[in-house]
Amino acid sequence: MLEGKVEAFLDRHSFTLEHKKIVVGVSGGPDSLALLHYLLRQKEKRSLSIVVAHVDHMFRGQESFDDAMFVKNYCEQNAIPFEMAQINVPERMKLSGKSSELEAREARYEFFAKVMKKYGYSILALAHHGDDQVETILMRLTRGSTGKARAGIPFTRPFENGVIFRPFLCVTKDEIKQYCNQYYLEPRIDSTNETDLYSRNRFRKKVLPFLKKENGHVHEHFQRYSEELQSDESFLQELTVQSMNTVMKIDEVNGISIDIKKFLEMPLPLQRRGIQLILNYLYKEKPASLSAIHIDQILSFIHQPRSSGQLDLPNGLKVIRSYFDLCFQFQVIESESYHIEMNGPGVVDLPYGGSIQLSLIEKPVITHHSYAVFNADKLKWPITIRSRKTGDRMTLKGMPGSKKLKSIFIDSKVPLSDRNKWPVITDGEGCIIWLPGLKKSSDEGMDDKANHYILLTYLSSRGHNLS
Repeated sequence: MLEGKVEAFLDRHSFTLEHKKIVVGVSGGPDSLALLHYLLRQKEKRSLSIVVAHVDHMFRGQESFDDAMFVKNYCEQNAIPFEMAQINVPERMKLSGKSSELEAREARYEFFAKVMKKYGYSILALAHHGDDQVETILMRLTRGSTGKARAGIPFTRPFENGVIFRPFLCVTKDEIKQYCNQYYLEPRIDSTNETDLYSRNRFRKKVLPFLKKENGHVHEHFQRYSEELQSDESFLQELTVQSMNTVMKIDEVNGISIDIKKFLEMPLPLQRRGIQLILNYLYKEKPASLSAIHIDQILSFIHQPRSSGQLDLPNGLKVIRSYFDLCFQFQVIESESYHIEMNGPGVVDLPYGGSIQLSLIEKPVITHHSYAVFNADKLKWPITIRSRKTGDRMTLKGMPGSKKLKSIFIDSKVPLSDRNKWPVITDGEGCIIWLPGLKKSSDEGMDDKANHYILLTYLSSRGHNLS
């Protein structure tokens, strides 16, 4: 019964066992022992090469060591290469602060990768079954997982220089037990499987029996749901990457920024996955507290009418909005202030790109817009180029009174991240005479009484005039 289902499952996924070199993860329990036995029965017919890998997580003292010796003896009886590691997961947990399940999983997979590399094998076989699939999907939906994570356990996925495959996803725990009875296998039983300390055990003991009572084939429906969702997600992810490449910029120092106007032109399903794509990139290790709720918060933040603001996400990630720019970064990098004096003609490079050129001329000949011209007899030296200061104000050409620089930046929709970088040009008395690209002071312009002029020109970092 089990063999037929597994054969059909492998055929449906076009996965052939012929001539495969397989590392099998075996704990000694019913699932992994049945998987090893199944593959051994295929060994001659399919020309398989098999190595067994076992990890003692050292949670249960002598009991877990006895599990390891059981697997070792079974391998010796069947002439199978056996690799074992004792990894003190409780000690690792103290250092990392991770849960027992997560730390044990990481330790296990690290060892499996080492065994695969040692033998040059490219396939890892694991014994996850249909009941595991149901439990996993329900657990992930309950805690708010998104994207492919909602699809549960994949039949295959890339791992190291090869793949993991799980041929038992099509069968139930009861079918595995029947298989063990049929072939007189006597697996080890992990005593921790009976405790309610682990969330998976609670789903297994309380939720799964109800679902099976409602429909004995529930695992098949969950498996189909998993495969359909993975297929749909793969297609949507491809579309998302294509769209995000047109709206997203990656800066190794400042994080990731997106153009909100272009982003909002994307369909909502791609917007959600686009945010998920960014979070997956930035979080090297995904926080347990991160969920679909945070994606909803970010989308709401993008759609709100406010022009600026900040959203705090787990582990110190900040989402900063400035008009139509949205930036994701782990720390807000403050721009350093600067102060540069010019006492005569020349060119100075600005700290954040671009340059200011100062010329003394008799009569300006203007061929571009990124300039400011002043009566040289009226301006006090030195000319200073600096970053903005709290309380800065300037007079505006053609307007009475003065205006705060903060208001000018807001009116001109200058992003928050650019305001401390923007060059502020003052005369020797500290009066602001020009904000390149934004505003000119009331002192700027042609003067019939002038004998010669000071011409200031802003050049961008690309050498083009700033309009």
